[in-house]
Amino acid sequence: MNWYVVYTKPKWEKKVADKLKQAGIECYCPLITQVKQWSDRKKKIEVPLFNSYVFVQLADSERNSVFQVAGVVRYLFWLGKPAIVKDQEIEIIKTSIKAPNISDVSVSEIQVGDKIKLESGAFTNQNAIVQEVSNNYYILVLETLGCILKIKYK
Repeated sequence: MNWYVVYTKPKWEKKVADKLKQAGIECYCPLITQVKQWSDRKKKIEVPLFNSYVFVQLADSERNSVFQVAGVVRYLFWLGKPAIVKDQEIEIIKTSIKAPNISDVSVSEIQVGDKIKLESGAFTNQNAIVQEVSNNYYILVLETLGCILKIKYK
């Protein structure tokens, strides 16, 4: 069985995870503890690591069963197919957020000007600077090779 990513309504991650568990669907919503400041007090609360995402593990034939749960919007797609997350990636997330020496975790999208290292393809291990981000492509500058790389995705 594969792990898929379910996109939820905003701020519904914990509710959706609870309802999925009640429906007998294996799911995982990684939570981190943050200190929130109000005008009169500070309080530690658990917030989802990934906004509007819950991971579900089920057979491909049972994928439509998640839509019976209120708050589920759709599956996250990658290259025209539902995004599949590997078991080891889920385990890495679980162990990483439990590590005692981590005090703050945040997730952000790729922005113009970010420096990244390419991990696959013809330019593996090359450093690049993000020059442009669009709905269907990235433009990266590979300074050491003196070229511009346009990566398309669906």
